Amino acid sequence: MCGVAVTILVFLPAGALAQFVKDTSLTGMISSAKQPTSDEKMMIEADTVAYDMDADSVTATGRVVIYYLNHVVVADEVTVDRKSKRVTATGNVEITDPSGNVARGDRIDLDNDLANGVMEGLELITTERVAFTARNATRTNGDLTTFNDGTYLPCVDCNGVKGKKPIWQIKANRILHKQKDQTIVFENATFEFLGVPLAWVPVLSQPDPSVKNKTGLLMPSIKSSKKLGYSIKVPYYVSLDPSYGLTLTPTVYSRQGLLFSAEWRQRLEGGKYSITLSGIHQNDPEAYAGRSGDELWRGSVESSGSFKINENWSWGWNVAVASDTTFMKNYDLKSGNSDVAVNKVYLTGVRDRNRFDMAAYGFFVQQDDSLTSKLEQDRDLQEKQPYVGVIDHKVYAKDPVWGGEASLTTNFTTITRTRDDIYQIDSNGNGLFDPGEKTRVRAAAGTFDRLSIDAMWRRRMVDQTGGVMTPFLYFRGDAIFSDPHNSAVLPETSSGLLGRAMPAAGLEYSYPVAITSPVGNQIIEPIAQLIVRPDETEAAHISNEDSQSLVFDANSLFDYDKFSGYDRVEGGTRANVGLRYSGSFSHGFGVSGTLGQSFQLAGVNSFAEATRYDTGAYSGLESDVSDYVAGLSLSTKTGFLASSGVRLDHDSFAVNRFDGQVLGIGGPLTAALTYAYIRSQPDLGIDEDRSELQAATSLRLTENWRAFASSRYDLINDQFVRHALGVAYDSEEFSVSFSYSKDLTTTPNDQTFYLRAGFKTLGDLGTSFGIDN
Repeated sequence: MCGVAVTILVFLPAGALAQFVKDTSLTGMISSAKQPTSDEKMMIEADTVAYDMDADSVTATGRVVIYYLNHVVVADEVTVDRKSKRVTATGNVEITDPSGNVARGDRIDLDNDLANGVMEGLELITTERVAFTARNATRTNGDLTTFNDGTYLPCVDCNGVKGKKPIWQIKANRILHKQKDQTIVFENATFEFLGVPLAWVPVLSQPDPSVKNKTGLLMPSIKSSKKLGYSIKVPYYVSLDPSYGLTLTPTVYSRQGLLFSAEWRQRLEGGKYSITLSGIHQNDPEAYAGRSGDELWRGSVESSGSFKINENWSWGWNVAVASDTTFMKNYDLKSGNSDVAVNKVYLTGVRDRNRFDMAAYGFFVQQDDSLTSKLEQDRDLQEKQPYVGVIDHKVYAKDPVWGGEASLTTNFTTITRTRDDIYQIDSNGNGLFDPGEKTRVRAAAGTFDRLSIDAMWRRRMVDQTGGVMTPFLYFRGDAIFSDPHNSAVLPETSSGLLGRAMPAAGLEYSYPVAITSPVGNQIIEPIAQLIVRPDETEAAHISNEDSQSLVFDANSLFDYDKFSGYDRVEGGTRANVGLRYSGSFSHGFGVSGTLGQSFQLAGVNSFAEATRYDTGAYSGLESDVSDYVAGLSLSTKTGFLASSGVRLDHDSFAVNRFDGQVLGIGGPLTAALTYAYIRSQPDLGIDEDRSELQAATSLRLTENWRAFASSRYDLINDQFVRHALGVAYDSEEFSVSFSYSKDLTTTPNDQTFYLRAGFKTLGDLGTSFGIDN
């Protein structure tokens, strides 16, 4: 049968060829955990198949391909010796397992149960494109595989370039894979970088690639700061079970001593959670003299969890508290990257467009009270934080109502605060509250509950001329309970229950005009909106917690109610008019924009209501004729994007507010520029204009090297606020970055240097050094 392609089904006994099983471990290509049964079949394709009846063997030669238990073996020649119960493949041997891992070699010789065997000239490539090479590999007792003169390569054809070698590799006299222990041991190992040996260790051990959790040391990190000194962090992971484990992290500080953290993580059937405990007995607490950190013992608790109840419902939490306000920031813990840690327990349900959210909030301040300011807003920050409970529910009618869409929104909020949050306006700039200066209430102490129901209906119709008419109705009802602790703060607010109702009817009419030309398509759409409703009631008699953030711009021009929350509700008859434009032109160029103005036609202007919160002041809506607002955005397919928004005084056309962003990508350069301006608002404590410019850029120097920089500049005070710059190298198997930053928002001349190096499959090394002048 020479020269003829032959396909034969060979019925082999249990001792013929051991079964290759799906195994992503290092020796999965040449190992087995299961014995073949007597009825398993092997399919052989070859140019020639010869039977030796006397030797009881089968030899296949010439483009041999063996299919067995979803594995594929390719070789120039394969011999199955049924008498000695061995299988031998020679010449360009290649084995592919069901996962796609590929082992190549010159020759492989395995016994019946694959407990023992030898493969010459081995190259093993995993599906993660990690490779091991060896002069030869031997397998002993079904557990230990030894790679002689082995090399570990973190990538093959790195960065997608055929034949490209990695920057680093590990060579060893022997690489031992202990399958039962799931460990890889490098003996007499040398770490090479750019072909230069940089480090040598007699023994290096790590989990094999199939291991998700393994007890052992994680990558250490080194840092330095003025108050902590030099530090080294060495995490140690304890694998207790595939679903849970413990990370123990001792960090030694040359000035403060030992910080110890323990993190427990567990994954359950419906979700996961973690708990982290951290603590230290400071050697030198006086490094934080006069601050909250001036304590011998300091510590924190951090926890998070998320669980799926079913396909519609989920719940979870995020918690972070500490013995003092700055502990987590001082020691660079996970929750220390913000001025306020938000603690939350929540329940969420979602089905189609309907949604239910219930949450309880607490806030942990992570900044000290001011040492110099005597103003109320700079003191007792933690005592002013509220405890908040919120329930939100929104449901849409399944079927049209009067031909339109109907929805019902419900909100319940309860807030408790122990100390009044008062903002004292320091018009003299001396850090003192002088007699005669103004105060503004940000939040009042006490307990305040509110139940709000908002029913909405609207219908969109197109008339015969192409005009779009949208009538709408809504009703807002509130039940409010107030129990202020200090009647002097909110003199108009008394303890007790009150109600509030706001019905409204409105009509929005727009007439989009489409213009088609050879250069592109444009739509010009004039819009007029009229909302009729009674005056707002009880504005001065309730606490305003969630409606103080009022921004009037092109995005909110056509909002039915321009307040940001539920505590305030817009009243009176108002008209909103404007013009929308969108254009799509050739070569991928697009433009969109909105221009408009708002008018209080009748009734009391809610944004001009005099309350202790001054919510509508300087908003551009406080007069019957509002400021002009406009927004514009540009986009191109060449990588240039721009957007801007502006609010102009309705009398003088002076700029009251402006923001603009530009992003450009061209060749190796990416750059972004942002500008923001807000006119002074003396009654709100903003005594001078604010104008800032932010810039960020990244320049790709080569295929792998890039430089980056960013800066924030205060144009009014003519000084930098923050800037940073650095260089980085990125490739598939290795990355490194070095950067410098200077932050003037907290401590003047606070400077930090960062160095980070990342090695594929091994982990990251990082260090930072702070300089506080």
